[in-house]
Amino acid sequence: MDKHINILVRAALDEDIGSGDLTADLIPDSAQAHAVLISREAAVLCGMPWFNAVFAAVDDSLELNWFAEEGACLQVDQKVCEIKGKARSILTAERTAINLLQTLSGTATVTQHYVEQVQGLNTRILDTRKTIPGMRLAQKYAAKTGGAVNHRLGLYDGVLIKENHIRAAGSITAAFEQARRSTPDGVLLEVEVENHAEMQQAVEAGAKRILLDNFTLGELRIAVRQKPDDVTLEASGNVTLETLREIAQTGVDYISVGALTKHLRAVDFSLQFTLNKY
Repeated sequence: MDKHINILVRAALDEDIGSGDLTADLIPDSAQAHAVLISREAAVLCGMPWFNAVFAAVDDSLELNWFAEEGACLQVDQKVCEIKGKARSILTAERTAINLLQTLSGTATVTQHYVEQVQGLNTRILDTRKTIPGMRLAQKYAAKTGGAVNHRLGLYDGVLIKENHIRAAGSITAAFEQARRSTPDGVLLEVEVENHAEMQQAVEAGAKRILLDNFTLGELRIAVRQKPDDVTLEASGNVTLETLREIAQTGVDYISVGALTKHLRAVDFSLQFTLNKY
């Protein structure tokens, strides 16, 4: 994860700073400052490693002190972090650091809302691959911080046989057999189906994990009743906070929610900056 953090931070800083921070030249190089990060709304704090890495990459002499832990539930106007050191460095790093923190905190916060809706039930919330390009591992980390279970990270660590794969292979059975032969033991091997007939084909082919795409509540209940004991079911498609609990109450094992990472609203953070006398 450290390698990913550094790559993402470097790319973000290159994008923002480019050949140099022209505005920072307005401030004497020797000026020292103190800044306090404030959360303007209730949220789940997520992204501290990325925030720290931004300031360290700009100026590793800066001092950061946190007043909350990763995954903590923040209150409105709560003091979250303070930064001390060179004024130019703080101002140069500020926007990139907050952009990452607000994005990951937003992902963790919305995830927590979904997870809370299924409390007391056996269904677990999954994230998806519908993430911001370049931020896959970061958003997956944030979803886990918010209480979700990570689905496959990418195309390289799990197999999900979807409609077009089935068409290309000729049938669910053919697609599954080919995937089973080529997939190492212990790697996720899942089949997506659109109706009960396809689900039965997947079961007969030997699938142990089946994704039920856009099934109605009634269809989900039937699928749960009919599945063998060693098969787990994942529901997906048009899942909202309002429909989530009803879907979970059908008895499915997982519900995957693209909204965790794609319908993102950043958390509002503010950095209050004070220039020391010099």
